[in-house]
Amino acid sequence: MAAIPRLSHGILSLQIETKEDLYQAYMPYVTNGGLFIPTAHNYHLGEEVFMLLDLMEEGEKIPVTGKVIWVTPKGAQGGRVPGIGIQFTADDSALVNKIETHLAGALNSERRTNAL
Repeated sequence: MAAIPRLSHGILSLQIETKEDLYQAYMPYVTNGGLFIPTAHNYHLGEEVFMLLDLMEEGEKIPVTGKVIWVTPKGAQGGRVPGIGIQFTADDSALVNKIETHLAGALNSERRTNAL
């Protein structure tokens, strides 16, 4: 079955205030990196989304375009947070470097995240 992109839901916004919030949202195992965005809206795999990321103390919101590669629906087992995982593009390498700098030392942790 092929993923069918559909019209945008508008601009998503994700505010990450702490290193723990960033750890919970970041998806380092995804090619080019990615973020989990809590949302109750329905999205489809392969759908393109636009997000404004407020990353800790960066000062300005960072515009990010990504593709939905993960969906955790409402009512998921284990009390998981509903939301979507978006995959960054290769053009987002500077953002990935910023995120991984903030998470230095925590990336190899075995703690659960919002996606896994």
